[in-house]
Amino acid sequence: MTEDSKTESAAKGGGQPVVIKKYANRRLYNTASSSYVTLDHLAEMVKEGVDFVVFDAKTNDEITRSVLTQIIFEEESRGQNLLPIQFLRQLIRFYGDQMQSFVPTYLEMSLEGFARQQEQMRQQMAGAIGVQPGFGLFEDQVRQNLALFDRAMKMFTPFAYPPKPESPTPQPASSATSEPTLDDLKRRMAEMQDAIAKLASREG
Repeated sequence: MTEDSKTESAAKGGGQPVVIKKYANRRLYNTASSSYVTLDHLAEMVKEGVDFVVFDAKTNDEITRSVLTQIIFEEESRGQNLLPIQFLRQLIRFYGDQMQSFVPTYLEMSLEGFARQQEQMRQQMAGAIGVQPGFGLFEDQVRQNLALFDRAMKMFTPFAYPPKPESPTPQPASSATSEPTLDDLKRRMAEMQDAIAKLASREG
């Protein structure tokens, strides 16, 4: 095993992350392998579970987030449309919103849970020797995850989703202009925490 492989294996196994330096000419330098790399290489490292951090070579500021975002942009521009337009619109709306601080934690937890569920399904498919795996279970799980995500997003911004009227009976004008009270926000937060707790128990 080469020194580079040892370093990346250590990062994958929970050791120190590989340090990547980004220079002014946009070139990326892998300090573990002492070689220049591309965004495609970093994308492969992510897929292989190799942890890395990116620093600006001039200022030494950590810019891992912006580089990962750039990788996503590159993938999307190639036609790998993973992020639905409505999701992107909703995500943009959260910037500056009062619930903005809750979004990263929820998204991270949701994606981790989704990844674990898909890995379990892959193992079940791999264990079905001689059986052509169907995708009904996969589709059902995706629908459940999307429904749960949609409900949680509505709890994050409860007043951005006005309830649909059950009947054509007009509502009082005061209800349309009423402002959310502190009790309303507390109740919504309790509902959100309950939903997250249920999701965590399902994943366990």
